[in-house]
Amino acid sequence: MEAMEDPVSICSPDYRIEYMNPAMIKRTGRDATGEPCFKALHDLDEKCPWCQYYKIQNGEHFTKEFISPKDNRSYIFSYSPIFHEDGSISNLTVFRDTTDLKKMETQLQQAQKMEAIGTLAGGIAHDFNNILFPILGYADMLIEDVPEDSPFLKGLNGIYTSALRASELVKQILTFSRQEGSELTLMKTQPIIKEALKLIRSTIPATIKIKHYIRADCNAIKADPTQIHQIVMNLATNAYHAMEKTGGELKVSLKEIELGEYDVITPDMIPGAYACLTIADTGKGMNKNLTEKIFDPFFTTKEIGKGTGMGLSVVHGIVMSMNGAIQVYSEPGKGTQFHVYLPVEKNLSEKQVTHSKIEIQGGTERILLVDDEEEIIAMEKQILERLGYQVTSRTGSVEALETFWADPDKFDLVITDMAMPNMPGDKLATGLIEIRSDIPILVCTGFSETMSEEKAASLGIKGFLMKPIVKKDLARKIREVLDEN
Repeated sequence: MEAMEDPVSICSPDYRIEYMNPAMIKRTGRDATGEPCFKALHDLDEKCPWCQYYKIQNGEHFTKEFISPKDNRSYIFSYSPIFHEDGSISNLTVFRDTTDLKKMETQLQQAQKMEAIGTLAGGIAHDFNNILFPILGYADMLIEDVPEDSPFLKGLNGIYTSALRASELVKQILTFSRQEGSELTLMKTQPIIKEALKLIRSTIPATIKIKHYIRADCNAIKADPTQIHQIVMNLATNAYHAMEKTGGELKVSLKEIELGEYDVITPDMIPGAYACLTIADTGKGMNKNLTEKIFDPFFTTKEIGKGTGMGLSVVHGIVMSMNGAIQVYSEPGKGTQFHVYLPVEKNLSEKQVTHSKIEIQGGTERILLVDDEEEIIAMEKQILERLGYQVTSRTGSVEALETFWADPDKFDLVITDMAMPNMPGDKLATGLIEIRSDIPILVCTGFSETMSEEKAASLGIKGFLMKPIVKKDLARKIREVLDEN
């Protein structure tokens, strides 16, 4: 017992400490031999409510798990009887500290929960995209068809705008579930954070002060500028809502820190340099039950109309996709702090890329169109024919492969869905390329877990688009693929 790392004590039947090993003396800060065990070991003024000394008196061995009021740490307590020659029985207790283990267990459970929700969200997004795609497509074509003075134009524009908003919500779901790809560039975050704070300043009342401490020496990170803006806006808006009624102070800071092997927040993080963005408020704060749920999608404590509950889920998804981490510290009445850790890159040398606007352009090429959804293929065929293309449509990948095999030179481009029964889009693409190696293929999908631009390129697929696709994006991508070919 003298050599054990676990604290050990022996108590008499009248709850007096008879022995403490060095580890227990270190834990309590003194040798408390002779003192009441409940006071010395747990800072209680009377017998511990969980005490079951009668079991010891019966010669039983048992264990219990709870948090000690003395240090608020979790322990597994192992109780064993010690039999004396005079017939008395003392209680030997071994304290096994499980606090860090409990923390890791909670982190693992949270990670597994988020992964499961992400998989579910991705599946829902796929089906939702397939519903939105024809709504957007038909609304777009009807807006083109009706005259400008039509009484139906306002309603059609409303349908189109609402469908676009719904597609943005799907993108948020996919971002949360880490299935929405984004273009990452090497960038400094300081200008984007300051820009977002200017926007926040113009929209929140003067009763909320904004203070920022943005270190200029914080190195660049590899990120999507839009997503960094989204992180700041979401967290700052949440902070504003927490102080809306009472006023307060919003503090935003950015600094570079070094995280060692034992400092990393999640098991996936790699030790090294991180940009630490902290957004803190002096609002009402949250209890532990709330902080454990805030990253769950659609969970919100806000009033109706104040938010969907997707904001923090999206932030979580963005940060995780960048191999970073996010932590929250909050107590009721003491405000909330969010710490976002993003890995930094030491060299800022990537060239800025500018994108020129391209007008909607059609063509006369021959296209083989493949999708297992009747509504989608009918709508897509109509859009493509309006753009001037000659379209042959098939609702099955096997049927499409047979059509292509019969006359490979008949087609200039193949547009295929990814998720289809019998043969998915990537397998169809492989089969088409085996028949004719130079055939350009464009893959459309509402769910990118099994397909990315990189994988598409490795299979010889020339283009990759996420549903729902608006006409101008589809037209631009078709021309891009055909003209490059």
